[in-house]
Amino acid sequence: MLKKIRLGISIVLFSLITFYFLDFAGLMSGEAANLPARIQFVPAVMAFSVTILIILAVLTLLFGRIYCSSICPMGIYQDIVAWFSKRTAKKKKRYRFGKAKNVLRVSMLVASVSVFLKFPLILGFIDPYSAYGRIVTNVFRPVYMAGNNVLEMVFTKFDNYTFYKTDIFIMSVFAFVVAILTLLIIGYLAWKHGRTYCNTVCPAGTVLGFLSRFAIFKIRIDKSKCNSCGVCEMRCKAACISSKQKTVDNSRCVDCFNCLNVCRKDALKFSPSFAPVKNAAVKPPVDEGKRRFLTGGIIAAVAAPVAVIEDGMNSLTGNDRYVRQHPQRHDRRRFRRRTGNDRYVRQHPILPPGSISTENMLRHCTSCHLCIGKCPSRVLKPAFMEYGLAGMMQPTMYFEKGFCNFDCTVCSEVCPNGAIQQLTKDEKHLNQGGHVVFTRDICIVQTEETNCGACSEHCPTQAVTMIPYKDGLTIPHINVEICIGCGGCEFICPVRPFRAIHIEGHAVQGKAKPFEEQEKEVKEIDSFGF
Repeated sequence: MLKKIRLGISIVLFSLITFYFLDFAGLMSGEAANLPARIQFVPAVMAFSVTILIILAVLTLLFGRIYCSSICPMGIYQDIVAWFSKRTAKKKKRYRFGKAKNVLRVSMLVASVSVFLKFPLILGFIDPYSAYGRIVTNVFRPVYMAGNNVLEMVFTKFDNYTFYKTDIFIMSVFAFVVAILTLLIIGYLAWKHGRTYCNTVCPAGTVLGFLSRFAIFKIRIDKSKCNSCGVCEMRCKAACISSKQKTVDNSRCVDCFNCLNVCRKDALKFSPSFAPVKNAAVKPPVDEGKRRFLTGGIIAAVAAPVAVIEDGMNSLTGNDRYVRQHPQRHDRRRFRRRTGNDRYVRQHPILPPGSISTENMLRHCTSCHLCIGKCPSRVLKPAFMEYGLAGMMQPTMYFEKGFCNFDCTVCSEVCPNGAIQQLTKDEKHLNQGGHVVFTRDICIVQTEETNCGACSEHCPTQAVTMIPYKDGLTIPHINVEICIGCGGCEFICPVRPFRAIHIEGHAVQGKAKPFEEQEKEVKEIDSFGF
């Protein structure tokens, strides 16, 4: 019965979070739809979601690693792979007890704490939620979109327009390769050894494993009934049951409950630790040196984020949020006379609206790519080296395929890590992530002496306006103080391959000055003009 309950919860949560990443049509929206992402352990730590962390800690102290068995999508993915390996194996799949690799577990945990030293790359690679998010966004999503297009083609032939065609694209070759490698490596480990990743690499598994040692309900062995047949050990994909010693390493047990139904002697029970068990197995001697090492690592992992987050929260008060570190006005001396074939280099990448600063992004983002997949304008891309080595795969903005919609706040609504703070539409209208830069030398108004004005028409704040030039022509004029860096002007600029107008990012996002809508003069015509 316990196994069936676990399977039911796992299937529901796994399906919800997978479809949430896949959904490009916005079928899942709102706070309720985002809940499966926000209850993940590492995002809750990064966002300092005290309520979520307390709930996960209480669940673990009550029932053990329930999070690993039913909530974590990467854990469920491994169970699916292990299930297929069992069904396709020529010989009966058998697991074996293995000693806990505590030194490796703590080493990976300590390495992941480097995120609080503004180097989130390691945690981004090994965090199970973020790794699974990248797999779905970069590998499964294109396949899902291709399936959608097939259905669109079939349904359209019958005059049914339930589905609509969408572009299939890979957001980043580097992110795609990383996602494929993650899928194959973790899949291989699950195929061969079950939950090895969870009990050797995963930082969430290490922390929750430490707490599960003190869980009230545990898998326990009644030594008087156990005959050391080894059936339970062969079914334990966490390799934590020793049939010879008749013990269970509860720090590695992921509460899959596979062992309960296979014991012919009914020697295994999921029961309170204070309840008596006949002739309970004698626990093996504890290595105090390893225990102190593990405890020290856990304390460091818990204390560091709290201190850093408090410091980060303090830095967001007052006017600190809008301190600019980069000059806002374009320095013409940096540019020689150029043509549309000349390449401009951004001095700083463009952060998603609500990111606050590059420092905040490096402290909180683990590159789950949920914001990238959800962006309706397709302007968010995984970074390569734009933020340096530490910020690889974190989201940055490019405007080749579109521009940031003036009223869109999707990325700030879905981010579970606190890397992108939630914005209202009014706050988004004044959030300045960059400023416009105009290179007059290559504007077609000057080079071809023809009218354009596309950039001005697409500017939602009137930061780009047209002023008289010569011979009745008008040329763009910029006001960086009211520019929010949405990229509308850059996207629409016809100069190729490099635009005559582009957005320069800010290391610290600022607050643009409110703009006033200019009313156009309407002329009344008493009669026809011809």
